[in-house]
Amino acid sequence: MKYNQKYRKDLETMEWIDRLNASLNYIEEHLTEEIRIEELARIACCSSYHYQRMFTYIAGIPLSEYLRRRRMSIAAVELQQSEIKVIDLALKYGYTSPTAFNRAFQSVHGLAPSAVRKPGCSVKTFPPISFRITVKGVEEMNYRIEKKKAFRIVGLSAPMKSNTEENFSVVPQLWGRAAEEGWIGKLAAMMNAQPMGILGVSACFENENWKYFISVATDQPAEAPLEEYVVPAFTWAIFSGEGVCPQAIQDLERRIVTEWLPTSGYEYDNGPDIEVYLEPDPSQARFEVWIPVVRAQSGNVQ
Repeated sequence: MKYNQKYRKDLETMEWIDRLNASLNYIEEHLTEEIRIEELARIACCSSYHYQRMFTYIAGIPLSEYLRRRRMSIAAVELQQSEIKVIDLALKYGYTSPTAFNRAFQSVHGLAPSAVRKPGCSVKTFPPISFRITVKGVEEMNYRIEKKKAFRIVGLSAPMKSNTEENFSVVPQLWGRAAEEGWIGKLAAMMNAQPMGILGVSACFENENWKYFISVATDQPAEAPLEEYVVPAFTWAIFSGEGVCPQAIQDLERRIVTEWLPTSGYEYDNGPDIEVYLEPDPSQARFEVWIPVVRAQSGNVQ
């Protein structure tokens, strides 16, 4: 019985990685076309928000940067081995102007496309990546699986872009504003429902306006500039941690994606990610990370 359970879990892990690698194959086959994040997410059987988060944590670079590096690697080879004009190459790789293409090319190779054909010119290459599981698990991870009903939150919000790389400054700026204007204390005073804590909620669903909330669970009214949002009912994998934030919570989120999720028997569900700050001191914070999950379905590789 234990052998069968382990075998089934191994298969689920292989399918999880196979789906991610299938999305990488799709990228390679469509480098000269528009690559929609939604399509990559469909192949990987998750939301576009969670796909980008998983990709960044596993690959170590954002998806948009990986696409840029791969395209510019192939573009450099074409410049060296053909007579193609730079303007035509720019159009081939989806750049509407030579200026934008030149900027992208220089960001990867450190020189202009026109310089590549000069004798002795050196360019960089970034081979395609593939994902595989490396056994880690040196440090324990404390988590629980809980089903929870929908709950209402009230807080400050900021719009999020569908390309998560564009959001790197959004969340820190919102936290900075909340601290500067005294909203952390004001929100804590409104908190009167579970989960008890200051919440960072990434409400990034498909076909909806993406938003990030600094908020609390409460039944009190949302007066401007505050906004209310109802977190839908989900099954949650809830992980606990402590340390200096934001680094400690980012490290935990990375471990969830790279160590726990591939072998857990669960997949991301299409719901928000939640950070629950159990105490306000960021120098030694206690926190929880909630991710929406659903049982992994066999045979989902597309």
